[in-house]
Amino acid sequence: MKRELILTICLAAGMGLCAQSQSVSDILESIEENNKELQASSHLSEAQKLANAAGNNLPDPSVSYAYQYGKPGELGKTGELVVSQGFDFPTLYGTRNKLNSLKAQALDRQYAIMRRDILLEAKELCLDIIYLNRQEELLEQLLENAEGMAGLYEQRLATGDANILEANNAKMQLMKARADLAANRTSRLNLLQSLAAMNGNEPVELDGTAYPPMEKPGTLEEVKQRVLPADLLLAAMESEAEAARQQIALDKSGWLPSIEVGYRRNTGVGEQFNGFIIGGSLPLFSNRHKVKAAKAQALSTSLQEDNARLEAEAAVTALYHEAAAIRLTMDAYDVPLIRENCRLLGKALQEQEISTEEYLTQMNASIQAELEYIQLENQYQKAVSRLFKNEL
Repeated sequence: MKRELILTICLAAGMGLCAQSQSVSDILESIEENNKELQASSHLSEAQKLANAAGNNLPDPSVSYAYQYGKPGELGKTGELVVSQGFDFPTLYGTRNKLNSLKAQALDRQYAIMRRDILLEAKELCLDIIYLNRQEELLEQLLENAEGMAGLYEQRLATGDANILEANNAKMQLMKARADLAANRTSRLNLLQSLAAMNGNEPVELDGTAYPPMEKPGTLEEVKQRVLPADLLLAAMESEAEAARQQIALDKSGWLPSIEVGYRRNTGVGEQFNGFIIGGSLPLFSNRHKVKAAKAQALSTSLQEDNARLEAEAAVTALYHEAAAIRLTMDAYDVPLIRENCRLLGKALQEQEISTEEYLTQMNASIQAELEYIQLENQYQKAVSRLFKNEL
């Protein structure tokens, strides 16, 4: 019994440790380390780099031996040993190395885009959880007020000061308050489960109600100068365009001959010959249309890069204006006034300057106003996070 009690205490302590709240930055670091999609992408990127490098290896050496015997036997026996090694024109290897470096850079930037998008999704989930945490505090106050209002009308119904419709309306408000709070908690659990899935199924906990520190955006031009040069998609498109241009240089060099050198030995009846082999292959047919195809691909990639740049600038402008509009709406809310009004309502009720019904009604209106404000605040946080997503 004593051992079971100790085990129960230890398990409870362990669960308590696991349930400790984490900061948003801690959660993002954990997801970056544990996310299976990122791990798979990293290994795939490495495999593609190795495959590209393998394409620049020397071909395998060739060894052959031919044995011949005559008939009738007096003709004797002969043998031929040939060892050869083929290789492309030497300058091609340097050109391919440059191309592989550019392809590796593009792969790294593609991985960075995936990492950024996953971390942005995770951060938005965290921001929504913080919003739900703040909303829960206000919904609990609404539930407490609804319980007070329902109890008040029950008393009034019993004394004949209220009718059944008024009492039922108060009960319906109470049901709605309970349902809203339950839905809030369900949504929070679902978001935590989504974060855990992104974290390699490792649980996370976020109980805070404060958003991470966030720098206020400057002017639109300042934001563009900060955001566009750091845009990972544009950087990846730039790498792909450079790789396409390098592919043209490689295909132009493809007209250079490949070379083969080797050793040859012939043996016969009472004689032996040794010598060297040198030869080549002219790509008269295999390289046809490759340069034209590479130029067309380079032009397509360049146009895609230009289009991506225009879209990125348009997206930054739209996000900036969205964030500015939300900020303007937020500024219309005087949150300190709302909270001061709640304090004054409590004081007025305590001093019997207003009725309980008036207190509950006005308190509900104040809480609803703050609920609207925290929803705007959540939208603003997510808009700014998307604006500076490349800094994650």
